[in-house]
Amino acid sequence: MKHMRDFSGIIGELVGGRWQDPKTGERRTVPVESIVIADTLEGSESALVQRVHPGRSIAVVSDERTRAVLGERILRALQPLGKVSEFVWKQPRITPDGMDELAEGTRDAEALIAVGSGTISDSVKYGTFLTGREYSVFATSPMNAYTTPTASVSLQGFKKSITCHSAKGVFFDLGVVSKCPKRLIAAAFADVVCRTTSQVDWLLSHVLFDTPYDETAYTLLAYDEDSMIANAGKIVTGDFEALAMLTRIAALMGLATSFTGTTHVGSMAEHMISHYIDMFAGENHPRTSHGEQVGVATLTMSKLQNQILNADRPPVLHPTEIPEDDLRSRFGSAADEMIDQTARKALSGAKAEALNERLEKEWLPISKRLKGVMLPYQRLHDAMKEAGCQLTGADLGLDPEFYRDAVRYSRFIRDRFSMLDVAGDSGELEAFAATCC
Repeated sequence: MKHMRDFSGIIGELVGGRWQDPKTGERRTVPVESIVIADTLEGSESALVQRVHPGRSIAVVSDERTRAVLGERILRALQPLGKVSEFVWKQPRITPDGMDELAEGTRDAEALIAVGSGTISDSVKYGTFLTGREYSVFATSPMNAYTTPTASVSLQGFKKSITCHSAKGVFFDLGVVSKCPKRLIAAAFADVVCRTTSQVDWLLSHVLFDTPYDETAYTLLAYDEDSMIANAGKIVTGDFEALAMLTRIAALMGLATSFTGTTHVGSMAEHMISHYIDMFAGENHPRTSHGEQVGVATLTMSKLQNQILNADRPPVLHPTEIPEDDLRSRFGSAADEMIDQTARKALSGAKAEALNERLEKEWLPISKRLKGVMLPYQRLHDAMKEAGCQLTGADLGLDPEFYRDAVRYSRFIRDRFSMLDVAGDSGELEAFAATCC
């Protein structure tokens, strides 16, 4: 067994139930039983799996690429445990027939070990939830979906985050993760820096409407965020210290739902823009990843948030206008859901008037509180550039007008109130969208 250098940091305390929230004094824990981030896990794989799946029959699930990267090694390491099989999935997919295929290919196993990111991880998560089985995952990239209990599933044309269950164990071998394509590492960085825009939006909703809000995850993310951003350029070079910071933050972003029961912590307007791209780009979708899209959308939202919150005067809100005919003309059958989602957060005339009176009186303290959790746009832009992230819709390969439409119309996808709604209800969104591409 190679000597293992542990990079788990604060996550080790959290998983072990030893972390105490410095703001509340409360001890917090998470549903994932084991999260290990180390320079190497070679020689430790069997012990890690035995700890969380004692006595279970196991199937190692990978695709052809991730089998070559790590899956074959995991299989060899686990075979001495007995009752270990392998399912190399030729076409991983989260669809009804895909779930049937996964269930059939692993029918003799009580626990599945996913090897890979993206579709492999989410498919095993969702598939084991449907069949009442356990799972763990060995990561091949530093993404945040490994530790979340949700899976991204497309239902009737709408992308939904379906709450499933958490992995028993999530294991990051930095030697493997560092060798994944630089584009995936940059995408992971882009996916987690949305903390700033998500928190501003969620806090905005809380301040204006007293919706639930919890800072636990943000307290944990703050241990590493400044250093991660300062070392953005080192992350894509394979520097283990920098990569470990990104991996810890990604894992914590995924765990955030366990504190709140919602994905609001890291999924607000920037995710709506990404969902719009996936839902409506059709054959013109550039096949960019979720993280890449969220990163570009995060920059867009950061620009908008900085613009509105740094203004001397508050925006003047009007009653929400839902362009029903326009939505039906553009989006067909999806329009009914969009209209329903928007109606849940729409401002009536009385509510808009009350908010305007409050903003006029309290704009300085409200904007100061929101700016306290907001990163300056230029700092975010420069860090993403150093990390090799795409910065614009054009960088993603999207037609400029399509991306401008994503900024204009994505606010109608979900009932989460965000700065897009402030801009839309104050008449500022159209002019802002015109500057995006």
